[in-house]
Amino acid sequence: MNKANGGSSRPEAVVYARVSSKEQEKEGYSIPAQLKLLNSYAVDQGYRIVQEFVDVETAKKTGRPGFNSMVEFFKKQIKGKSPKEPCHILLVEKTDRLYRNLKDWVTIDDLNLDIHFVKENVVLSKDSRSSEKFMHGIKVLMAKNYIDNLSEETKKGMLEKAEQGIFPSFAPLGYINVECGGKRIIQIDPEIAPFVRQLFEWYATGNYSLLEINHKIQSEGFGYRKTGRKIPKSVVHKILTNPLYYGDFNWGGKHYHGTHEPIVSKELFDRVQEVLVEKGRRRTRQQKHHWAFQGLVSCGHCGCALVGELKKGRYIYYHCTGYRGKCPEKYVREEELAEHFGEALRALKLDVKVHSWIVSALKGSHKDEKRYHDQIVGNLQKQYSKLQDRLDAMYIDKLDGKIAQEFFDRKSEEWRREQADILRKIEKHQNANTAYLEEGARILELAQHAVILYEKQDMPEKRRLLNFVLSNSSWKDGRLIPGYRKPFDLLAVTNLAYQKEKALSPAKDGLFEIWLPGTDSNRRPSG
Repeated sequence: MNKANGGSSRPEAVVYARVSSKEQEKEGYSIPAQLKLLNSYAVDQGYRIVQEFVDVETAKKTGRPGFNSMVEFFKKQIKGKSPKEPCHILLVEKTDRLYRNLKDWVTIDDLNLDIHFVKENVVLSKDSRSSEKFMHGIKVLMAKNYIDNLSEETKKGMLEKAEQGIFPSFAPLGYINVECGGKRIIQIDPEIAPFVRQLFEWYATGNYSLLEINHKIQSEGFGYRKTGRKIPKSVVHKILTNPLYYGDFNWGGKHYHGTHEPIVSKELFDRVQEVLVEKGRRRTRQQKHHWAFQGLVSCGHCGCALVGELKKGRYIYYHCTGYRGKCPEKYVREEELAEHFGEALRALKLDVKVHSWIVSALKGSHKDEKRYHDQIVGNLQKQYSKLQDRLDAMYIDKLDGKIAQEFFDRKSEEWRREQADILRKIEKHQNANTAYLEEGARILELAQHAVILYEKQDMPEKRRLLNFVLSNSSWKDGRLIPGYRKPFDLLAVTNLAYQKEKALSPAKDGLFEIWLPGTDSNRRPSG
């Protein structure tokens, strides 16, 4: 994080840049290119950059120090008592540089910033049109979809390893991860494995409880190798029930025969399972009823959950748990609650003309997305051709005896792996061209038909639909206060405003002015 200098008379702005992998940072083009673009934009708009925040993270890795510091910076600006206007302008390259998931979207949205997505030519603020906010919501969903795709590719590679009998994750206690023949495998840890074997042997006698076993291994000095921390009882149970220690492992819901060396025999492992069953035999109390709306709505008075209760053997009522004291909220029948949820879904159904306009706007926005993905695909194709040129030239050098066979095999394998990775990226970007439009169309389709689907379903299916559209709803004084998930919240707010405007101005054709395109739908504030 760097602090920039400049004159104090210009509006202040913050810059945020992010790359999704260490490899991109090493290539040396992504972060510098983003900062150059954003700084140039700030000069053109007359902004003075006061902070720069940068993150170099993998898409699914927990935590982003730059993003978190930026959020704290803006929060301090909001709470600050300085007489000057707090900084509320954020400059970022495009949507997927700012958000990795929907939680990030909510966090940024709560700050009420003016966000400039420079490459997308969009400025988003609390005063932006609902149509612009909706389009932004679609892009956030697509950014999350791209991250999910990356996760799927990682899972695919791990599944391939599992199919080969190689444990595809971090080594558990008793094993260590090592590189062998270009693959990451697990091998027995000579220091910890004897403790693990002893643990199985102790428990197999049936003379010790899990707690007693836990005390014994702690007295023996058995702990985590790197930190030396003591191992809790829950981890002891996990070790004793993990088939990996006798040579097999479970992955993705399937059982695989591993190629690694076992620490204990199958017979010893089975004996331990018998002892666990003998010591832990209990009847599991089955839940008698499954309430359709439990967990979807809370009490609007005290915030406690609304729970279901069966009356007279056939009537289901919901009431506040009252965990925070006596609550004034009365009992409500499940049928009445179901009707209120139906009304909440009905609020998403848009006027035909407005729906048609949004579809047209989505298609226009899709052109911008397609232009971006086409540009990325073009760059990737150039990288692919460059690698192919290297392979061809190196092959000639090998024929001429300028390079050794060993060097040729090693480099060609490395470059072909890079080419395969580039082809996967090209496929993702090509698929994203259609996925963007399809995602928006599916959301609109669901919004238009949500209440019809809801009314036709039984209670469990009603719950599934509500879970997808609603979140954090509350019930107060006999009225449901729905909490919509993004971007359904934008549709609900816009639809309500549109219906009010239409009621007040019946002579108009029904198109509320916030949906009508102006001279510049992506207006930028002047410097």
